[in-house]
Amino acid sequence: MPTQVLVNVESAGPLDVSALTVEVNGQKEPLKSWTPVLPANAQVALLIDQGLRSSVGSELNTLRDFVREMTPGVEVMVGYMQYGYVDVAQDFTDDHQKAASSLHLPVAQPGMSASPYMCLSDYVKKWPGSGAASTTGEMRRAERMASSASHKARFVLMISSGVDPYNGSTSPMNQGSPYVDAAIVDAQRAGVAVYSIYFGGAGLPGVSANSSGQDYLNQITQATGGVNYWQGLGDPVSITPFLRRFREAITHSYIASFDAPGSRDHAHELVAVKFSVVKTKGKSGKTSLHAAEKVHPGNVE
Repeated sequence: MPTQVLVNVESAGPLDVSALTVEVNGQKEPLKSWTPVLPANAQVALLIDQGLRSSVGSELNTLRDFVREMTPGVEVMVGYMQYGYVDVAQDFTDDHQKAASSLHLPVAQPGMSASPYMCLSDYVKKWPGSGAASTTGEMRRAERMASSASHKARFVLMISSGVDPYNGSTSPMNQGSPYVDAAIVDAQRAGVAVYSIYFGGAGLPGVSANSSGQDYLNQITQATGGVNYWQGLGDPVSITPFLRRFREAITHSYIASFDAPGSRDHAHELVAVKFSVVKTKGKSGKTSLHAAEKVHPGNVE
């Protein structure tokens, strides 16, 4: 099935597309096309954890400026993660001033998100325009239709401590969470690249909590083709550099097209994908590619 996936490129110079290779389930497939993500074809969901420390308020104006200065044409949504779902303050709009005006301080109640990964799972499955339906049968039919229908390139920027209180422990020795695993699969199926900025949660002091949350954020961003931005084990001095890097990530994102084995009768099937750059003699400089580790066959960005 013709399939597409988002790929972010970090390179010191121009990328030689002819040097790109893609493997699907371990088998090399020809790269059919490689096109940049245009602003008018991009959506950014800004998801803020309601359980963040109140000190995040010092970054509120920075966030407003970030939204206002988003590249014209990009659609922005602002939502707050709470009680296992996303409370939408402003649905997708290309009116960036309107979106910026919807930003407000989180409640700063410890554990208010329930689990940021539950919130993420719930939102990506109901992404506006995805055709989600209320009943199981209707949902399955909608998923099959959505798998062959195009949608705008989807980016999530989570601002969260990353701690999953439903996992029952913040010990670095306990870094397996079914809710993180589920969120990864749901984001991969929806074709969503998840980026995150670590910021401490209210009532969650200590190195263990910080390390646990950052590890989970690393897991979900790496698996979906995004990046986790963090600065040591404490709150960042400023999130401005991270917001700048995220904006650059959108600018340097591309849509890769290739064939993947699949059937419309298997709506939940995912296949493993891996992108790499073949080194060429005389070429120097490091190139990093960020793409989802798995993709839904038939996904069209």
